[in-house]
Amino acid sequence: MRNRLSHRLFVRAQEHIPGGVNSPVRAWKAVGGEPIFIQRARGATVWDADGNAYVDYVGSWGPMIVGHAQPKVLGAIQEALRDGTSFGAPTSREIEMAEAVCKAFPAIEMVRLVSSGTEAAMTAIRLARAHTGRTRIVKFSGCYHGHSDGLLVRAGSGAATFGIPDSAGVPEAIASLTLVAEFNDLSTVEAYLRADAEHIAAVIVEPVVGNMGVIPPANGFLRGLRELTSEYGVLLIFDEVITGFRLAYGGAQEMFDVEPDLTCLGKILGGGLPLAAVGGRRDVMEQLAPLGPVYQAGTLSGNPLAVAAGLRTLEFLVSPGAYPRLEELGRQLEAGVRAALADAKVRACINRVGSMWTLFFGVDAAHNATLARNSDATAYGRWFRGMLERGIYLPPSQFEAAFISLAHTPGDIETTIRAAREVLTECAH
Repeated sequence: MRNRLSHRLFVRAQEHIPGGVNSPVRAWKAVGGEPIFIQRARGATVWDADGNAYVDYVGSWGPMIVGHAQPKVLGAIQEALRDGTSFGAPTSREIEMAEAVCKAFPAIEMVRLVSSGTEAAMTAIRLARAHTGRTRIVKFSGCYHGHSDGLLVRAGSGAATFGIPDSAGVPEAIASLTLVAEFNDLSTVEAYLRADAEHIAAVIVEPVVGNMGVIPPANGFLRGLRELTSEYGVLLIFDEVITGFRLAYGGAQEMFDVEPDLTCLGKILGGGLPLAAVGGRRDVMEQLAPLGPVYQAGTLSGNPLAVAAGLRTLEFLVSPGAYPRLEELGRQLEAGVRAALADAKVRACINRVGSMWTLFFGVDAAHNATLARNSDATAYGRWFRGMLERGIYLPPSQFEAAFISLAHTPGDIETTIRAAREVLTECAH
């Protein structure tokens, strides 16, 4: 494939955009080479600036669950557009969205619309601190909750340490309020709560991790978090920015039958446009201004175009056949890739939950950040480039989830499996 125009665009972009991209993973540093610039998309296919077509498993990092440029979603946006793009005032569609979210998620009694997942997580933490009167939070290594200061931390020398800044510009005093545990390890969380519950406001978690590759929760892990946080009067926050409406209409909390106190939503909620939300128990949500003392505001919160796109997207997902179809496509893809791995004798594991999946090279299992980071990122880079050459567009990082949409067909899955077999055979040699 020729990417001459993408190359010229990347050179031009680097003159005025840091790194030539507006989000770091788009730079392809993790996989080598230069990023392709996407020109258009429809269904499960994207085309780059040079006219090359790819079966897309990035899906704008999750939102495009009904496919790109879905005609009814575009129609909803166009209908809303005729009335204007933004008002900075209440609209009736915001009420419809709030009602739809509360109906889908029994744990959500009230909801506040925002514009990004980062905003949602930041607001959830602020609410938890205000509601409990405590300052510290517990997060899990490898879970990403946006780029607000208190959440950009990693584990120190072992999980049972205070967080240290994971980014320049984050004061250590803020990062020190965050405790970091290992995903799927209840013992460290319990130790934190036993030692310091009077200062811990919340435990925040991606119930199925999508930001270190796909890592599913171990049996009983989410239920254990619910029981521990309830015992110590700590709020449980599910960051379902990726998993909300992705794994089930009621998200991971429906799939695993565990209700958190607060939930962060995004991605699919906006149908491909910027929209997110924080919701939860009424007594906690009523802490938000103008009812309570917790301030949060946003000029574009509840943007009418994004709400219209999100509402129309949810109409597709409420159909009884939507999630069984996604599961079947995911099952077919997983089975095909597993068979290709076995035949090529390549050491790797594939993690999949519903329509989310990741292939980890060089490890037999990946159920926490430590194991995921032990995987062979160089091998993943070869896999990524080999699949791209065969018209399959995967996440340009070992540590990002790939997504299947309702627009993918069994033919797309078979094409992907054939490409995978060829690439894995090459990797084996």
